[in-house]
Order: sequence, then structure tokens, then C-alpha cells
Amino acid sequence: QVWQIRLDVHLLNHDGNITDAASIAGIVALCHFRRPDVSVQGEEVTVYTPEERDPVPLSIHHMPICVSFAFFHQGTYLLVDPTEREERVMDGLLVIAMNKHHEICTIQSSGVVMLLQDQILRCSKITAVKVAEVTELIQKALENDQKARKEGGKFGFAESIPNQRITAFKMESAAVDTNDVEEQAGEIIAKADPPAEVFANPVLHTPGTAQIGEGVESSWGDLEESEKEEAAEEEGDSEAAAFECQKVETEDASTMRETKNDEPIVLSDSEEEEVVILEPQELPRKTR
Repeated sequence: QVWQIRLDVHLLNHDGNITDAASIAGIVALCHFRRPDVSVQGEEVTVYTPEERDPVPLSIHHMPICVSFAFFHQGTYLLVDPTEREERVMDGLLVIAMNKHHEICTIQSSGVVMLLQDQILRCSKITAVKVAEVTELIQKALENDQKARKEGGKFGFAESIPNQRITAFKMESAAVDTNDVEEQAGEIIAKADPPAEVFANPVLHTPGTAQIGEGVESSWGDLEESEKEEAAEEEGDSEAAAFECQKVETEDASTMRETKNDEPIVLSDSEEEEVVILEPQELPRKTR
């Protein structure tokens, strides 16, 4: 018998980068969750209530954290944790999930941007720093929650609503000052360090495929050694057959040139003044 656990993520509001927020909320929920304690004696399984035994946490070996990168100008500039407005104008999105041990759990690229190998490595280094910071925040939050519960205080979702600690739909909309946007963007671009090589337009060597890296040609269609030998033999046979066909056509063309004249060929017998008239197709080969 096993436990079946389902994780549901409900969005209260969305201002961009929902993937990172959902991944953090999901891993924190799994780390915070406690299941009932059980005991197994033979084939008898006993599930204890919270009053009988304290619930136990899940066995979570590591916490994968997602970090999203938005790319602009075909990958020339990147931005970590894009907002909803920035996502509207970005060219592509790269999501890297990593744990604090610098192990990449998953990587996903979307959009119409070609990424170089140096860009992927740069994003992975930034991800390692961000994952370490987020993991530390999660661990501190879980420790504070456990400490508050041991002291008997109320702590949790229901207790946070009266204290307005959950600020969804509580923040008033603030006006955005766009007077110095161009100057600020110019300063950011001037300080940015673009990659050495940038593709102005995506280049796909193989139609229907997406590539990450330097864009080498796909080798999926390469033949095996045995298939190459069979293809070479078939090609040799076809060339030999084509040569024989060409040779026969040449002989036929030579014969046609010799017998092209439609006039009858006249052979005369010196002893008898008899004239024999033969048509071209009736002419024996030895008399030509």
C-alpha cells in the first residue's frame, strides 16, 4: 500500500513568471506537508490519527527550483524573473530547474530565439546563485513555521488572512513613470555585456527542429555502415546498368546512321544482268 499525493496550484494573481512562482509554491507545500504515521505488522497496517502520533514529513531528497530567463533582440540581452509586461515583448524564454547541488533537473526553451552555448552556460551559472538564495529562504520559512507550531502559536494560511499577510488583490495599482525609460534602457544596454556572436535571425539547418548551441547539422538521418554499403552497391549497379544502356543506345544510333537512307540499295550481278533490289531492313549484315 502506498500514499497517493496530489498537488494543486491555484493562481491568486499573475504578474509574470508564473512558472517560478508555481515551482516554489509546490516544493514548499510538499516540504511542509505531513502525512499520518503508520505501522505495519505482518499484513496488518495501522494508520494513526494526529492525536495518537505526530504526522511525519515526506522523504524529499532535494528541492528543484525553476529560474526563468527572458531574451530580447534575438538573445543579445537577458532578464531574470520577467514581469507580465516584459513577457509580452520578449523574443524567447529559457527555464532551468536546478537544486542547491548545482544539478540541472530540467531545462526548457520556448520562443523564436536561437541560443548559443555560452548563453546557456551563463544562464546556468546565474541559476546556481538564484537557487541557493531561494533554497535558503525556503528552509528559513519552514524552520520558522516549525518553531511557531512548537510554541503553540497559530501559524498558517487561515491565520494569515486576518493579519493581511496574504496581499493578493490588496496592492493598489501604482502609476508607472515612463519619462526616463529610454535613458534608463540606454544605461542598462551600455553596461550589458552582449555575447560575442549573435544570430540576427534563427537558422534551422534541419526543418522542423529546434537547436540549442552552435547549430551543427543534424546527424539523425545518417546511415549505418551496413546501410551505406548497400547504398553503395545499389549505386554501383545502377551506374553499370546505365553504362550498358548507354552502350546499347550508342550501337543502335550507329546502325541507324548507316541505314538512315530510305533509298533502295542496288546490288548487281556481273555474270547475269539481273538487278536485285533490297529494302534497308532486308539488307544482310555481311553485305553492308
